[in-house]
Amino acid sequence: MTTRKEFLKKMALVSAGLAVGGNSLLNAKSYSRVSGANRKVNIAYIGIGNRGAQIIRDFAKTGRVNVVALCDVDMGAKHTQATLKMYPEAKRFTDFRQMFDKVGNEIEAVAVATPDHSHFPICMLALANGKHVYVEKPMARTFLEAELMMQAARMHPEAVTQVGNQGHSEANYFQFKAWQEAGIIKDVTAVTAHMNNSRRWHNWSADIYKYPDAQPTPETLDWMTWLCSAQYHDYNPKYHYGDWRCWYDFGMGALGDWGAHILDTVHEFLQLGLPYEINMLNAKGHNDYFFPYSSTILFRFPQRKKMPPVDVTWYDGLDNLPPLPEGYGVSALDPNIPASSQGDIKDTKLNPGKIIYTRDLTFKGGTHGSTLSIIPEEKAKEMASKLPEVPPSPSNHFENFLRACCGEEKTRSPFEIFGPMTQMFCLGVIAQRLNTQLLFDAGSKRFTNNDFANAMLSGMPPRKGWEDFYKL
Repeated sequence: MTTRKEFLKKMALVSAGLAVGGNSLLNAKSYSRVSGANRKVNIAYIGIGNRGAQIIRDFAKTGRVNVVALCDVDMGAKHTQATLKMYPEAKRFTDFRQMFDKVGNEIEAVAVATPDHSHFPICMLALANGKHVYVEKPMARTFLEAELMMQAARMHPEAVTQVGNQGHSEANYFQFKAWQEAGIIKDVTAVTAHMNNSRRWHNWSADIYKYPDAQPTPETLDWMTWLCSAQYHDYNPKYHYGDWRCWYDFGMGALGDWGAHILDTVHEFLQLGLPYEINMLNAKGHNDYFFPYSSTILFRFPQRKKMPPVDVTWYDGLDNLPPLPEGYGVSALDPNIPASSQGDIKDTKLNPGKIIYTRDLTFKGGTHGSTLSIIPEEKAKEMASKLPEVPPSPSNHFENFLRACCGEEKTRSPFEIFGPMTQMFCLGVIAQRLNTQLLFDAGSKRFTNNDFANAMLSGMPPRKGWEDFYKL
């Protein structure tokens, strides 16, 4: 298992390599010249059930992976069996630290599909070992974790990173880019983002006054490794199989989960960065343990270059629908939204999506790869001849990552792009937890009106034995 000394030594070696120009390290582009394009990437999967199994199948479709190792804290669970049968020759591990120690030299890349709270230590150790990293959104759980992950990625130019907001490699991405470059999307002043479905919501009482009682841990589950650096909690099934997303200690709620698929193009192409105000406008079922049943959060962003200030308002919850502009019509639902153990998107009053308001036009859009439409319909018909052609995507999100590993492309959602949006979500989660208005200084990366909120930027201290993952 990787020791503190070994972990810090790996980070120091890379820092030294950068200081002398990095000549001792191969970046992704130079690596491709050595090994050739269109080759297979030696990959390890960490988290192989549920969402992990889905992305493993998506990687397999590219025909460009050689699966070296499979890692999951519960190799005996029903949801991991299909992947184990898929790759019977791959080496198996329950602890990612042991995997890196024993077969790290055989691995070029890792794909991580584990609960939000465990993304950080896994990715940090992978980068410390010089591995390419694909990690499911929302990348990290705290503001500090996202900051350190971005720094670690910069320290490791030989490794490429990609966060799993798959629509960022689909028409959603290329249309927004083309329309902005053509001046169709300009002078954006407000954005409404909404997720009003029950898929991610539970029915627990908001009157909770303590964490769930301890229950017997399943025999095949390595609970201590599941916890990773999080503070100790006794096992309870209410934390497991997707329900972890609802707890502040483990997840990022609907904002971190769905914001990544709704606001990704808005955040990147409008160069939003970090907000100066986060205002909790509404919270139903607020408590200290899990996310409210409904939330309305206002994020205010200053002027950027020649772009005007923008207000982004987030709505989640079954009974918390945003106001809709005249001529909105029906919201579209991306048919490629992955299935979930928490249920499908159906029987909803309003499908997940966004409304973008500019000085001249209004757009509506869905989630994931869904494209924008101009509303009302009469205006869309008037603008039809002025709309530019949208280029097709040269690769989906999984192939884009693998091509980047071989130096053929650049990843479209690397830590440097996705990280600031993750930090925006982290600020929103702090506002949800404190149920208040927060003022934030992007320069110092500190709140100016709330010391409790500043303490929450880094979250609770890591559990004993995990401290060194937080040291660069």
